[in-house]
Amino acid sequence: MDHVVLLIGTRKGAFFLRGDATRQHWQLAGPRFLGSAVHHMVLDPRDRKTLLMGTRPGHLGPSLFRSTDFGDTWQEATKPPAFAASDDPKAPSVDIVFWLTPGHASEPGVWYAGTVPPGLFRSEDGGDTWQEVAGFNRDLMPVIREAVGPIPGGPPLHSILIDPRDAKHLYVSVSSGGTFESTDAGASWRPLNRGVAAEFLPDPDAEFGHDPHRVALHPLAPDRLYQQNHCGIYRLDRPGDTWQRIGRAMPSEIGDIGFPVVLHPRDPDTLWVFPMDGTENWPRTSPGGRPAAYCSRDGGESWKRQDSGMPSERAWWTVKRQSFCADAGDPLGLYFGTTSGELWASTDEGASWRRIAEHLPEIFSVEAALGPT
Repeated sequence: MDHVVLLIGTRKGAFFLRGDATRQHWQLAGPRFLGSAVHHMVLDPRDRKTLLMGTRPGHLGPSLFRSTDFGDTWQEATKPPAFAASDDPKAPSVDIVFWLTPGHASEPGVWYAGTVPPGLFRSEDGGDTWQEVAGFNRDLMPVIREAVGPIPGGPPLHSILIDPRDAKHLYVSVSSGGTFESTDAGASWRPLNRGVAAEFLPDPDAEFGHDPHRVALHPLAPDRLYQQNHCGIYRLDRPGDTWQRIGRAMPSEIGDIGFPVVLHPRDPDTLWVFPMDGTENWPRTSPGGRPAAYCSRDGGESWKRQDSGMPSERAWWTVKRQSFCADAGDPLGLYFGTTSGELWASTDEGASWRRIAEHLPEIFSVEAALGPT
């Protein structure tokens, strides 16, 4: 396969980890934008050259930077994501550009961005200028805002998903707020939270106020979605609209609370999660200080612990929602970054793991990309 490059966003800058053809030897480059929080860095798979990065310098406002030469040079967006000006003192302003998604294959140059506080934005010129998706920001978000409670770091809009069969069919998620679907390119939306537990809400069956941590759509079977939620792991098979809690099959001593979910790109029944301690005080660390990924190869009916090579004790870190990913290799390569600044890799679909970088700042995001052609 082509050489894999891991795009790493951290609390203090961006790093590139380049692998050789065997994925056994890695070379670290960076940091870029040292001192700036980099929440997400994504390559456009349509040209394999254009990178977008959501960043926030420590004492300045958020912005978005673009590179058209795979990170050699960067330019700030002419018009970054921003809410419309308002005289209302309570009107939101963008604090973080949190999530980036390239548009549909039929729409070159189109990108979507999610922000903190929750907002959905669209660019049609490769990420240089951005406009609000009014159907979400102005029509739906005021309704969601009534149900959103405070969460650490502020509520983000994330998991922007595009049906590969239909550029107008979108899913987005808000923590906390819920998961929402549009079939008209964002002009109108409906909640898609039926069956998802919301133990922290007065009404556990409420349509709004849920806390999805990460939602993923399978590229070859786009009617299959998975969700890692504040209250469990779920699967949805469309055209159904009720999520099934597949996390009940996880070991009871581990539970089914975590941030990321990663799908096998060639098998809709195979997925990985990375549990964290979600007990009474929500430590958000590996349960018992013993980190592990868990893999299901039957759509969540059963799970297998995968921790070979990881610390067996006293490893009090976790993996954030954007910090676990897969490449397209055969066997599949898996990669995750930790809150303690380590990068771990498996080239045998999770059967064994090894650390390939350490002593980085806290890792916010990891994306696997193929190097430029």
